[in-house]
Formats: sequence, C-alpha cells, structure tokens
Amino acid sequence: MTTVSVGVMAYNEERNIGKLLDALTTQTLTDVSIGEIYVVSSGSTDRTDAIVEEWADREPRITLVRQAEREGKASAINLFLERADAEIFILESGDTLPAPECVENLVAPFADPNVGMTGARPTPVDDPERFMGFVVHMLWRLHHRLALRSPKLGEMVAFRSFVRAIPNDTAVDEASIEAMVVDAGMSLAYAPDAIVYNKGAGDVRDFLKQRRRIYAGHIWLEKEQSYEVSTKKVGGIFAVLREDLEFRPRSLLWTAGGVFLEALGRALGVIDYHVLKRNPYTWEVAESTKSLDAPPRAEADRDHHPGARGSR
Repeated sequence: MTTVSVGVMAYNEERNIGKLLDALTTQTLTDVSIGEIYVVSSGSTDRTDAIVEEWADREPRITLVRQAEREGKASAINLFLERADAEIFILESGDTLPAPECVENLVAPFADPNVGMTGARPTPVDDPERFMGFVVHMLWRLHHRLALRSPKLGEMVAFRSFVRAIPNDTAVDEASIEAMVVDAGMSLAYAPDAIVYNKGAGDVRDFLKQRRRIYAGHIWLEKEQSYEVSTKKVGGIFAVLREDLEFRPRSLLWTAGGVFLEALGRALGVIDYHVLKRNPYTWEVAESTKSLDAPPRAEADRDHHPGARGSR
C-alpha cells in the first residue's frame, strides 16, 4: 500500500472546492491510501476557507492552511511541502476535479523505482461546439499526444517526497518539479488513464492571459533551471497538430484561429520576460476558468489510450 499526501492550491475557489474535496475523499483506491489532504488557501476572500473548515470538521485527513496574502502558487506549494509526510506527494489545482480512479492510476507508475514524477491527463469540460471550447480541447489533445511521446506534466501531478521545496519565483510549478526530478536522475511518466477534469479559458482575453504567463514561465525555467519542457518545442507541436487535423471547413478555420492565439500568447510571453522584465509568478486569475461543472461520466475524446504511458 502506497500512502500519499495531497496538496490542493486554492484562491477564491468557493464554486469548486467542496466538489473537489468530495472527489478526493471518495476516490476508488486499491493499492493507494490518501493519508492527508492539505488545502492551502492563499488570501482567499470568498467562502473557500469556510467550506474547507466544514469539511475538516467531519474528515480528519483534511487540513486548511491559510496564507494571509497571495504570494504566488509556488509559495503556497512550499507551505504544503513543509507539512506533507508521505512516500508520494500529489499536487492539484483547486479549480480541477479528479475522476474516481485518478489517484490510483496516477500513483501506479511509481511501482517502477526509476520513476520520480507522474502526471494526470487534463480533460476539459468546455463545449467543443464553441470556438474557445474547440481551441481548449485542441490544446489539451495536443498536450496529450505530446506527453505520450515525451511527458509534459501539469494540472495534477505526483512526485517522490525527496522534493521538499521549489523556487518561490517560478510561474510554472509543475515544470520546475520536472526539472528537479530529471536533475536527480529519475524519469517522468505520463498516466493518461488518470483523468482530471478542468475548465479552459472561456474568452480570448483569458486564454492569452494564461498562455503568455505560461510561456514567460517556461523561458524563466530555461534560464534559471536549465530545463526545457517538451511542449516548448515547436517542431513537436506541429507534428502532432498534423495528426489532429480534421479536413472540414469549420475545423480548419478554428484550428488556424487556435494556432494564431497560441503564437500570439507566446509572443506576448517573450515580450513580458525579455522586454518588460516580468516574471508572472503571481498572476491575475482567469475568471472564466473557474466555472467547472460536474464532469462527464465517460471520457469521449477520440485520442484516449487507457493504460498507455510514456517516460523519459
């Protein structure tokens, strides 16, 4: 039996935190035990803290950690890492929902002693019949295909407990942990059967807000930790994009629109980092990503490969 500590990073997540804690405490587990769940609430001004306290009153594994002010997600993660006590640590964003077997499947690859970190498969609940929903699904589909070849881990990750702190000024926390794991000589494993539901940006403004921040963070990561994530390489992206194309007028038009927005987001990230000298480790919230409805019962994505795993 593998015991894990779960850290949930939250800022004004009253719309989702109760559903998330319910999903975590009712996971279908066989070889894994969730020993503790820390919710780090960073300067929340809504009912997030009250909801977590209500859960903690009836579930002893849950602990609320209050951070008086937002100091960046990495700072919140370090508060969790200071307290966590298990073989494996799991990080999850407060605006996601794990499928019932997510934790079990996320931890399974650690049976290989060379594996130092795993990542779940982010699966959006956005409507693919709308432009931004189409773009979000396309983005995560490409992420999935790339991760099968060369793992890029995000949204919900697990890693061995030798990682006790990450740089406070990283804007890409999961990628910083990837760098530390690889530097320690261990491998990464993608667990596509560990489904975690998320909500993508609902408008262009929020999409660009996210993408520029992430790309600026990846530039920082390359400079400060000498590590490049697989999704930063344009050649690999276009290789899987060709596989993803549907030769229908609307799909081609919306795909072109999505590629343009991603390119624009990356260009803005370059400007932020190199010209404006911004390192966005504390960022403006993309509000349209917070309305996460109940996840679908089954994964309908045409690229789902149960049981497949990649490693590096």
